Amino acid sequence: MAVKIKLKRLGMIRNPQYRIVIADARSKRDGRAIEEIGLYHPKENPSRIEVNSERAQYWLSVGAQPTDPVLKIFKLTGDWQKFKGEPAPATPLLVAEPKPDRHAAYEAAARESLSSDTGAAATTPKKARKPAKAEEPTEAPAAEEKPEGEA
Repeated sequence: MAVKIKLKRLGMIRNPQYRIVIADARSKRDGRAIEEIGLYHPKENPSRIEVNSERAQYWLSVGAQPTDPVLKIFKLTGDWQKFKGEPAPATPLLVAEPKPDRHAAYEAAARESLSSDTGAAATTPKKARKPAKAEEPTEAPAAEEKPEGEA
């Protein structure tokens, strides 16, 4: 049985994401795989490439043939050079900066707002905004009577 190391496509339209898989050469591109050994996400900046080097070396040693795109990925990560006994690539693989922890950022913003808080609410409730009614005297003022003819 001929074994290939190839890319299995996942993801949505215009957002490809690939898994690097070991599969029978006769299987479909997205068909059944023997083992998954890595990831390749080309749309991220820089592209996300993760390869389980130990498993890649094993499959290359038992005769699995990488397809052209996988061969280029292996050359970028240095797995192909390690298999052939050549020196590692001169340029290191670019890795994206880790994203900031959203939970920690929220905690910091909450602490800052609490420390700068003066104790008053940012907006006053509707009840507090209405003017207070003047205290009414206990006796109602007598209504002035007007003669009927006058307007």
